[in-house]
Amino acid sequence: MIEEYQHLDKRVQKWLFNQGWPDLREIQKRAIAPILSGDRDVLISASTAAGKTEAFFLPACSAIAEEKNGFGILYISPLKALINDQYRRLESLSEMLDMQVTPWHGDSLQSKKKKAKNNPSGILLITPESLESLLVREPGWVKQSFTSLKYIVIDEFHAFVGTERGQQLLSLLTRLEHITCRISNPIPRVALSATLGELEKVPLSLRPNKSLPCETITSSQHQSTLKIQVKGYLEPVDIMAGDTLTSAEQQICQEIFSLCRGDSHLVFANSRSRTESIAAHLSDLCEQQVVPNEFFPHHGSLAKELREDLESRLQKEILPTTAICTMTLELGIDIGKVSSVIQVTAPHSVSSLRQRLGRSGRRNSPAILRMLIAENELSDKSNIVDGLRLELVQSLAMIRLLIVDNWFEPADTEQMHLSTFLHQILAVIAQWGSVRADQLYSLLCEQGSFKEISIQHFKQLLSHMCTVQLIQQLNSGELVLGIEGERLTNSYTFYAVFKTPEEFRIVTGSKTLGTLPVDSLILKDQHIIFGGRRWKVTDIDNEKKVIYVTPTKGGKPPKFNGSGMSIYDRVRQEMLSIYRTGDYRIDVGSKKIDFVDNLGRQLFQEGAYLFKEANLEKQPVYQSGKHSYIFSWMGDKVVNTLTVLLIKSGYVCSNFAGVIEVQNSNIYDITNCLIDLAKDELPVEAELAEALSLQQKLIEKYDEYLPEDLLTECYGRKAFNSRATKQWILGSLV
Repeated sequence: MIEEYQHLDKRVQKWLFNQGWPDLREIQKRAIAPILSGDRDVLISASTAAGKTEAFFLPACSAIAEEKNGFGILYISPLKALINDQYRRLESLSEMLDMQVTPWHGDSLQSKKKKAKNNPSGILLITPESLESLLVREPGWVKQSFTSLKYIVIDEFHAFVGTERGQQLLSLLTRLEHITCRISNPIPRVALSATLGELEKVPLSLRPNKSLPCETITSSQHQSTLKIQVKGYLEPVDIMAGDTLTSAEQQICQEIFSLCRGDSHLVFANSRSRTESIAAHLSDLCEQQVVPNEFFPHHGSLAKELREDLESRLQKEILPTTAICTMTLELGIDIGKVSSVIQVTAPHSVSSLRQRLGRSGRRNSPAILRMLIAENELSDKSNIVDGLRLELVQSLAMIRLLIVDNWFEPADTEQMHLSTFLHQILAVIAQWGSVRADQLYSLLCEQGSFKEISIQHFKQLLSHMCTVQLIQQLNSGELVLGIEGERLTNSYTFYAVFKTPEEFRIVTGSKTLGTLPVDSLILKDQHIIFGGRRWKVTDIDNEKKVIYVTPTKGGKPPKFNGSGMSIYDRVRQEMLSIYRTGDYRIDVGSKKIDFVDNLGRQLFQEGAYLFKEANLEKQPVYQSGKHSYIFSWMGDKVVNTLTVLLIKSGYVCSNFAGVIEVQNSNIYDITNCLIDLAKDELPVEAELAEALSLQQKLIEKYDEYLPEDLLTECYGRKAFNSRATKQWILGSLV
């Protein structure tokens, strides 16, 4: 340690001594030289609790220790809670250095902001939205306060890559370099993350214009001990038949209650409704047993006070506490030491699974993950989708990809992000008052992050923005805000570029069945599964956000846990590999490790048997009664493409868990239809997107202001993949 240690400021060395650290960790040693050099970007990728934050802050604080004029470090986080947490963690180090640290977001104390306003120095901790607000409302102050900025550090970088918010962040950083005249002398960017797929591509996601080289630092020290168990549960065929039957969710709640009581754990339940339902059930169990409640929900719709109370309770580690949560506790908020992580239903993605697994196993204890997966009990009316036990096998595939291949999803970097681009055009005009079109294109596209947008796209968008009064062009040629643009940029909601999927009510006759987040394909005349029954979509009222349905026949529908998140090809290919070999176990040395309980193993064997029985290895289209089922074992983009091609050809389709059900059809017709389509060029993605209503394509916050053909092109890239679909048809069906 001595050599690296001596490069740090003497007060930082003293702080380390006071912490009682015997040595720096591997990544902390390796990060000192590249960060102190200040001539490159740095990517620090290591597992949760590997010391990434200190790997950056120890050398960075040493580098700015003597700077008193202007901020030296800009720390950007996806979450306010993470900023509060980081502020707490930096407290003793900043005191040792007599360095100002300012948390800056919507809930921060005004007194702290005012102090930083009058005397900007040290470290500013901020969200992208608050940085946007500063650039738009206080560009003069930003220019003065950030001119001597030495580092920009982005925490939980994987949460930004490939998203609308990530595009906004990259654009903000270019604009920050522009306003501080640092385009030709860029400010080094440091990215911290535990889960980044395809590391070699990440530097381009950190700085698209490549104006600085990037050094990647990864830890070769892996988690020492990992304990994983998958448990299976059966949802009884007819839950109403007798009082003795308990639903799978009740069984799972009993399991969580017995596993978690008396200690601290995280339970990820994916959806908000399931989170609330499980938390309520566990709270009832505590009441029935006359014991204090230790189970609390945590999701984005909860009041801030309730969330913060729960986070604080976990951090203090005084009372046993189990949080039932959505993705909200997935990122790096310090929640103290939790004994285990429990995942109810298959996770959204492999990277999400890795992030969650990293929440346990801190401070030299093993990381423990339990996955609780429910499948429908089979009857003579059961559907092949249930028989294959797809949710269980998807969970096993994700575990194998994580542990055996160390793979997780790479970012989709080919998106246009037009909603965010439009937002950035408005933000830049609001920031400067007026701007020329060529300056905008240079700043946002050539120097900035919107590389997928051509000059033709840009001109078309500007013209449309003039038509809908977002902007107007002066006689001098400069662009200024129009009436609608003024209204949007003056709203406090303007600074965020993301929105949650809109909930549509599902209505049959005069009865509301529930709500569905519309972030997946819904077409008129399509058949959908909701509340465990089949429905035909008769109409979609986009104004009132209502989907009208009528009951339809077709046998017992499969259990469907749509996550709204796109599943990658690689996950489904791993599922196919597991079915083919009939083996999900993991090789450790000469042993095969089985991590599934008896019922889970039995469910898996049922699925593997049916796979062989149905000859799905050689025949990807399967006939059952009047319906055909297509098993492409490909990701959702290919599944969506096949579904829309068949609907355009006159078939009635629904898809769930990557399987397409084609009603009233046979294998030969379906196969011949797809082969005939693939003989010619398949429709491009934008043409497929034309099959959807305008409202369905309005996914992002500012999509409603885009010209329809650009919106359609943008949506097409997100939802479909014609080339991969053609390859699959010619490779699997011919």
